[in-house]
Amino acid sequence: MSENKSILVRCTMSYGLSMGIFWCFKYIFYMFGVFSGFMHFVYMALTLLVPLIALFQTWQYRKWIGGSIGFFHAWQFGVLLYFFAGLIVSLEHYLFFRHIAPSDFLAESLKATMDMLANANIDQKILDSIGNMNISPIRMAVQGILNNVFYGVIFSLPVAWIISRLKETVVLPPEATDKNS
Repeated sequence: MSENKSILVRCTMSYGLSMGIFWCFKYIFYMFGVFSGFMHFVYMALTLLVPLIALFQTWQYRKWIGGSIGFFHAWQFGVLLYFFAGLIVSLEHYLFFRHIAPSDFLAESLKATMDMLANANIDQKILDSIGNMNISPIRMAVQGILNNVFYGVIFSLPVAWIISRLKETVVLPPEATDKNS
C-alpha cells in the first residue's frame, strides 16, 4: 500500500493527542515527585509504558491503513507521534516551570548538574558553557519538545521494526467459515 502523507499526519495528530494526554497525566507524578520519592517512582513506571503504548498505537494505525506497513512508514509514524505528544505536554512543562516549581528550581537543577559533571572530571570549558546557559520556562518547554522528538527517533526504530515484521492476520467472521449455510 502506498503511503498517504495526509492520512499519516492526521492519524499521528490524533494518536499524538492521546499520547500527549497520557504524558500530561504522567507529568503530574513528576511534579509531585519533586517532593515524594514514591511519586517519582510512579512517574518512572509510567515512563516505561510509553514505548509499549507507542507500539500499540502504531499497530492500530497499521490496521487502520489496511493491515500492512513498511519500516520507514512506521518509523515516521512513531517520530511524528512523539512530536505531537511533545507539543501537548510542553504546555504543562511551561506551566510547571513558570508557575508551580519553586522559583529556584531551575537554578538548583543546573547547579546540581554542574556539580555532578565537575565530579565526573568534565572539561572546564564544557562546565563554563553549561554554567552560562540562560534557562527559562519557555526554553525548558522547547527543549522538552526537542527531547521528545529525539526519543521518538530512537524508540520508534524497534517499534517500526516489530510492526513492519508482524504478519498480517485475517480474521474471518464465523459466517464465512460455515459451508453449510
